[in-house]
Amino acid sequence: MRRIISLICFLLPLAAIAAPSPIAPQLRPDAPDHYVVVKGDTLWGIAGKFFQDPWRWPYLWGVNKDSIRDPHWIYPGDRIVLDRQRGILARAPVVEAAREIVRLSPHTRETTGEHEAIPSIPADAIEPFLSRPLVTEDATGIPQPTVLGAREGRVIFGEHDTIFVAGLPHDSGKQWLIYRPGKTLTDPQSGESLGMESIYLGSAELQSGGEISSLLITHSAQEIYQGDRLMAPATSPVGAYIPRAPDTLIKGQVISVLGGVSQAGQNSVVVLSKGRRDGVEPGHVLALYRKGESLRNAGKTYMLPDERYGLVFVFRVFERVAYALVMETRLPVQLLDFAETP
Repeated sequence: MRRIISLICFLLPLAAIAAPSPIAPQLRPDAPDHYVVVKGDTLWGIAGKFFQDPWRWPYLWGVNKDSIRDPHWIYPGDRIVLDRQRGILARAPVVEAAREIVRLSPHTRETTGEHEAIPSIPADAIEPFLSRPLVTEDATGIPQPTVLGAREGRVIFGEHDTIFVAGLPHDSGKQWLIYRPGKTLTDPQSGESLGMESIYLGSAELQSGGEISSLLITHSAQEIYQGDRLMAPATSPVGAYIPRAPDTLIKGQVISVLGGVSQAGQNSVVVLSKGRRDGVEPGHVLALYRKGESLRNAGKTYMLPDERYGLVFVFRVFERVAYALVMETRLPVQLLDFAETP
């Protein structure tokens, strides 16, 4: 057991003044007076119980991303009370039974560890994609290690096979991911090449290094061939993602759906045509829009307004593209739909 000093309630009055948006989120008419956090909750889900827009969850605690960098110390058993006068929610740390007064002050709480804190979003939905190679950008210009083959002239490999690789750096660790270059990602507006999708094939562990390195395939998602590439795993902890709207206007398009399909549903992963250079950051929430259709009536053509139908959560950002999880949608997400600042 370890003690963690939580200052969330102490910071509430000051942080509420520095709310991330001048417009307070709209409370749901059926919002309860209080809620007790249970195992399996997410900040997104709890905010959805109170507000029309779950990504406005910073109002849930009366804090923003600048005042508290790690707002994930909310645990099962915590009681959330709605302050209807101020339009925010607060965690009620101590209730004095005799006077029924909620005391908002710093306090000590016991917990078995940070791993019990509830996450921002369903962590298992994005964990498989945090370390895998997703896109190879032309701007890198760095040749990737390449599978040469195996003993006895074999050219197709799978789990538990030993492969030989050329160009493996000597100081990049023992764990490696194997991928195959896929289709080229292109900006629908400018025609610019944004990079090349990477098809994840499996994982391998370094056995011996040198000019030609030997690796053991520890996991195989697909058959691995001569000429396939290797890349070191990325490090992107789930807890670092804080759902929030971008501070500036960002407008991109869905240019690919992970899995090679043309449509996506809830909990699917999509690729957006904007990246780090455009101001996109992990944690950004963007609204999905379908371009308005043209309607002809009485000899006249009318253009219907664009239709907002869902939300995506950006979890991994490259220089020119970003990967996002479809959090909410009432329509199938289609290629070339727009994703922009809500």
